[in-house]
Amino acid sequence: MSTSNSSTTLSSTFYLTGIPGYEEFHHWISIPFCLLYLVGIMGNCTILHIVWTDTRLHEPMYYFLAMLSLTDMGMSLPTMITLFRVLWSISKKIQFSICVVQMFFIHTFSFTESSVLLAMALDRYVAICHPLRYATILTPKLITKIGIAALLRSAIAMIPLLARLAFFPFCHSHILSHSYCLHQDMIRLACADTKFNVVYGLVLVTVLWGMDSLGILVSYVFIIISVLRIASHEGRLKALNTCASHICAVLILYVPMIGLSITHRFVKHSSPLIHIFMAHMYLLVPPVLNPIIYSVKTQQIRQGILHLFFLKKISSTVK
Repeated sequence: MSTSNSSTTLSSTFYLTGIPGYEEFHHWISIPFCLLYLVGIMGNCTILHIVWTDTRLHEPMYYFLAMLSLTDMGMSLPTMITLFRVLWSISKKIQFSICVVQMFFIHTFSFTESSVLLAMALDRYVAICHPLRYATILTPKLITKIGIAALLRSAIAMIPLLARLAFFPFCHSHILSHSYCLHQDMIRLACADTKFNVVYGLVLVTVLWGMDSLGILVSYVFIIISVLRIASHEGRLKALNTCASHICAVLILYVPMIGLSITHRFVKHSSPLIHIFMAHMYLLVPPVLNPIIYSVKTQQIRQGILHLFFLKKISSTVK
């Protein structure tokens, strides 16, 4: 019986939702989404290109920034095709297997981004508290191991959660409340006991995000203690300024993430527009704003962008 239910579920078709009540404006609504995706892709690709090609940026801080750009795109790009298929009235259908794959990428990269932010906090801690040992502690080999560990931790943690979905019967509505698949959205449609998924999902969020956020907090406690020991006021400001971009990146990820989790678990009967708005904030705001913040606040990235665009323009003019 369970095998039959599993095969039925795997072949099931689900239906995505755009912006309820604004279906006639979907084509117009797609324009700002197009712009946001374009800004996010261009910004993160620019960061990756600059870090890859500019040897002056081959340092731990910028390697972690490149990881942040990769996780930003990994979190947002899986939603792009289904979002525009819905908004452009191409198709609202999505197969269960594709839905699970999309969920896997979205949730895995969101947890990975949290781990990358923790690694960036540790990078700032070592740079400020142990500057003479910075290059010897954060070697390229260690940075590579941190990146792989962050990705594997998130991916492996998601497997039990998503694997159980194959055994759930969806005997009532197959209409999802977003234009892409989220785990917390799909389990609401299951005609089975979803207690494990609910509890495991809550534990996963609490443990992974909790450990990462606690690690970030502890790092900044030590950073602040170290900064207060700096004699000059200018020195203290300079040290804290190197952390400003990272603090903004942490807030940009965690505030929409926590808001989306609270909305799905405790504000179930609120307007669907609130759920949709929070879901899009969670997936689009970090990829769009992180490159902008690091471009504005980090002098080396800013110089790299100017060098990339303006020197190319000058060289083409000379030719």
